[in-house]
Amino acid sequence: MRHVSQQSVTVWLVTSHSNAASLTVSAQQTVAGQCESHQIRVGECAYIQQITMVMTDPLTPGKLYEYAISFADSEVQQQWQKELPALLYENQHALNFRLQTTLSNVLHGSCRKPHHPVDDALLRVDSLIAEENEQTPRPDMLLMTGDQVYCDDVAGPMLQAVEQVVERLGLFHEDVDGAVIENTAQLNAHPSNYYEREKLLPQIELNTALSKLFFGAKKKPVFTSTNAHNHLISLSEVIAMYLLVWSDVLWKDITLDKTRVAEKYQSQFADEQSAIEAFAQGLKRVRRALAHIPVYMIFDDHDVTDDWNLTRGWEEQVYGNPLSRRMVGNALIGYWLCQGWGNQPNKFDAILTAAKQQFTDQGLQNHDDFIDTLLDFEHWHYTLNTSPPLCVLDTRTRRWRSESSLNKPSGLMDWEALCEFQQEIIGKKSVIVVSAAPIYGVKFIEAVQKIFTFFGKALTVDAENWMAHKGTANVILNIFRHYKTPPSFIILSGDVHYSFVYDVRLRFSRNSPHITQFTCSGLKNTFPDKLLQKLETLNSWLYGRRSPLNFFTRRRQMSIRPRALEEKGADTLLNHSAVGQLILQSDEEPVICRALCGDQDTVEFPPGHDSD
Repeated sequence: MRHVSQQSVTVWLVTSHSNAASLTVSAQQTVAGQCESHQIRVGECAYIQQITMVMTDPLTPGKLYEYAISFADSEVQQQWQKELPALLYENQHALNFRLQTTLSNVLHGSCRKPHHPVDDALLRVDSLIAEENEQTPRPDMLLMTGDQVYCDDVAGPMLQAVEQVVERLGLFHEDVDGAVIENTAQLNAHPSNYYEREKLLPQIELNTALSKLFFGAKKKPVFTSTNAHNHLISLSEVIAMYLLVWSDVLWKDITLDKTRVAEKYQSQFADEQSAIEAFAQGLKRVRRALAHIPVYMIFDDHDVTDDWNLTRGWEEQVYGNPLSRRMVGNALIGYWLCQGWGNQPNKFDAILTAAKQQFTDQGLQNHDDFIDTLLDFEHWHYTLNTSPPLCVLDTRTRRWRSESSLNKPSGLMDWEALCEFQQEIIGKKSVIVVSAAPIYGVKFIEAVQKIFTFFGKALTVDAENWMAHKGTANVILNIFRHYKTPPSFIILSGDVHYSFVYDVRLRFSRNSPHITQFTCSGLKNTFPDKLLQKLETLNSWLYGRRSPLNFFTRRRQMSIRPRALEEKGADTLLNHSAVGQLILQSDEEPVICRALCGDQDTVEFPPGHDSD
């Protein structure tokens, strides 16, 4: 279930046939409206469909509505009726949802890596819906704030599953330029297909003796991911990955076989297989949950590739090579088809028209032209007309590029995008903002990133923070200081693989907005535990409340109070897989922030910790 408003309901699905689906919505009786159905053929037996029901009369907030998907073909309808019970909760006879226009219970999370050896926190969403009653209604929505898939960091068993899905559904292959293969159908048989795909990825000539010495070779990789051994290359692989991380259906026929990889990688394959099989076991509940709650998404780097658009130099190298440009484009096509399209369907009419010329019964046509269309698109961000309004930022494609150096980090948003954001929120009473990366990060970690950036090594430490670019930092902080900025400001973020909550106020100001930043990451990922403990200790020593180092940060005019933890053996940083739960109360009361951990524990970040 995707975008839901009083005026429309959108559902996303994938079928193995061309029979267009239709949608009906009811509450005791059928709700009048008009159904708009679009389908994109991505393979011989694969059609991505999106259905939107536009209502004649507005839906009622808080009311429970049932919805039904139906097909004109009787045989297909019978198959669907057999599949439907797997998506229903106990004592439930139809799929259902609640529309909430006034937000009080919002879930958010990011960074869901299938083979990371922790529990999948997305299963907690299913539990909340299953346990719904009059006293504890289901959450209003689920916000997936980045890295819903990892196209650049793929386990061997997952790649094997991806290839089986590509073959089973006949997902369209493509010709490629600048590669050691001519068509993506040749990937499976290539000796470097498993755990050595970095050999297939593009490389560039090194121009200086120093760089040759540093990399120990005459060439260096275009992509900067350190885990690119099984990097997805083709569009068919990207689409198969989406189907495998959100549904259990295709896993039933997957066979994992370590003997298909080189002997030196078989031990790694076996370890990853255990994690992947445990991940797949929970997908029935994930699929069920996603069918019963409005879901909104935005990309971060791993949805495409690590360090996506991090520096101007990175962009010049990647987009200047035909293969790397194609790979980024394929991931972006996958994002639009499987994530972006459902956020606000009407924004993509022009892209939908182009897509129907690209995806044909004969396969992919004008592939690079369609990629150019998506790379030029500037409206991935969106705002939901809820109370408070919810603004989802695009921090990846509208970068404020450094003019002084190819290797300095680009700002997460450029001046024009930030001005548009300010106009969107100005004068509002309150607002919720989704930023993939935290606007207020851990100061010591940002200081380390700044040092590496000074020496031209921003990519080494993944310098993805709002303060890394002077222009972006100054503008976003000025937005918070503007006298018409909403007095209540909530930021939801992820990306960093640990969770924390900051309460922020302006220093030396009588009328300061109350800013709460709730960072929750990841859904199935964590930070190296011992390293995070050391970083947190150093941060408290060097940037404590009375430390003079605070005056050298760009946030020196702001008082930042971390909420302390009383559980999980942490001070302010929680290092567990979790989905965040934001509870909104009255304007006078602080918001409640909880981490619903994958291990079934619930950790609350209580307000009131007096630190800076």
